[in-house]
Amino acid sequence: MNRIRKGDHVIVIAGKNKGQRGDVLRVEGDRVVVANVNLVKRHTKPNPQANQPGGIVEREASIHISNVQLFNPATGKGERVGTKTLSDERKVRVFRSTGEVVDA
Repeated sequence: MNRIRKGDHVIVIAGKNKGQRGDVLRVEGDRVVVANVNLVKRHTKPNPQANQPGGIVEREASIHISNVQLFNPATGKGERVGTKTLSDERKVRVFRSTGEVVDA
């Protein structure tokens, strides 16, 4: 069970984007892409078949998964995540500091 999943609200804890928050758009192995975080300018060629214009495009680059933490709205901080098995055999993610189940 992954600690960080698509759709999670995370906070960046290291690097040039430290302190920025956003939603995870996709998880690619040990890297994540977070909305409006780690923006880079990319020079792209036009592709008429895909109806894509050329030029300089600004988009999100991936960040290593160790540099983000799940954001806990109750405390307003990024927190570590663990797993817990409930009595009905379901595995859920919980915040390690409070033991509260992650809503996702």
